Amino acid sequence: MKKKLVLLLVITMTMLAFAGCGGGDGEAEPPENGQEQPADGAVKTGLAILTSADGSTDAEAEEGVAEAYSNIVAVMVDGEGRILNCAIDSAQTKINFTTDGKITTALDTIFVGKQELGDEYGMKRASSIGKEWNEQANVFADYVIGKTLDEIKGISLNQGVPADEDLASSVTIHVTDYIQAIEKAVKNAVALGANADDKLGIGVVTSIDKSEDADGGEGFAQAYSNYAAVTFDANGVITSCIIDASQTNIKFDSTGKITDSNGPYLTKNEIGDDYGMRDASSIGREWYEQAASFADYVVGKTVDQVKGISLAEGAPADEDLASSVTIGVGDFIDVIEKASIYSR
Repeated sequence: MKKKLVLLLVITMTMLAFAGCGGGDGEAEPPENGQEQPADGAVKTGLAILTSADGSTDAEAEEGVAEAYSNIVAVMVDGEGRILNCAIDSAQTKINFTTDGKITTALDTIFVGKQELGDEYGMKRASSIGKEWNEQANVFADYVIGKTLDEIKGISLNQGVPADEDLASSVTIHVTDYIQAIEKAVKNAVALGANADDKLGIGVVTSIDKSEDADGGEGFAQAYSNYAAVTFDANGVITSCIIDASQTNIKFDSTGKITDSNGPYLTKNEIGDDYGMRDASSIGREWYEQAASFADYVVGKTVDQVKGISLAEGAPADEDLASSVTIGVGDFIDVIEKASIYSR
């Protein structure tokens, strides 16, 4: 009888302990920070870039323009597919050329994203609601937080602009491309170490120094953009990082006519092994693999620590890091810092 009583007590205490840990039918205690956690405990970080050159024009009475336009979205997604955080930016690179195929935009020009341009972008004075581009993009980014992808795709639009009166009172820019980019970012999202209450930022910088005139043949305007989506904890420590890049080549001839602006314009991560760096690499690694290794390396560091990484001619000097990353990382460090500045 005593043995049965002891056995009953052991079973009861075990069940109570198990329930207290959130097992069985017992309810787990809410997280101390008061924020609902993902169902599977994993917060995913995603980045998407959609690039077109549709705004490019021939050189006729006025100079031609090779325009690369990239819509950039970063997201944090919980285990149930709901958006925990969202950041939106755009990179608009305009390279001018003449009717004889000569590039007139200074090749040392550096282009920054619309978030960084802020009021300098100049939409506020032309806006019917008196709001700058970055203000409207941030409102839309806030609006999608807490929603699933299906809910975001179901947002009512009128010719690409929000139709809902409340949202339309603060967002009059076209959001169709941002919805498409959000969908892609969610599908790209992976668990890299972010937490539900982290800040999220995008960094982008574009150079054009590889562009070439059309000297009797075909020239091209190249917008070379580096991107980073980075999450930061309350102390500014990086908890996840994604790095990508794109080379948008818009071709024109020696008469100032655009000859190729159709794309598709893929990022280096999307191109993957087809980029062709592996065979030429001294460590036998493709670009996307090296970029991912550097992104992993900065997790757990602050921006100041990232900026302090030792470099030799732009590549990592530390032996351990150099064993997996031999490409130049100066631009990566730059966009990580920008992601911190514009994190939200």
